[in-house]
Amino acid sequence: MARRCALTGKGVQTGNNVSHAHNRTRRRFLPNLQQVSVLSDALGTTVRLRLTAYALRTLEHKGGLDAYLLGTSDTKLPAEARRLKRRIKKALEKKAA
Repeated sequence: MARRCALTGKGVQTGNNVSHAHNRTRRRFLPNLQQVSVLSDALGTTVRLRLTAYALRTLEHKGGLDAYLLGTSDTKLPAEARRLKRRIKKALEKKAA
């Protein structure tokens, strides 16, 4: 399973540990990923996603999963999030009709 956020796309970064003597060794900065169930109002179910803590805070700020996905352009979303956005749009169209 890739260490990548399902909504923001944040992943592993690399850098150096720098000692007092200025010796450098390579290291990895891992994202703070959490396996969460997020409620989708349009779908009427919970969706299990692997999100960063930052993405969870953003979801709360934007007003939920549906509002976040509908308010974000497709170019900024990973493939999994775009599929979920299409499902939500289809469910909303079905409810409106």
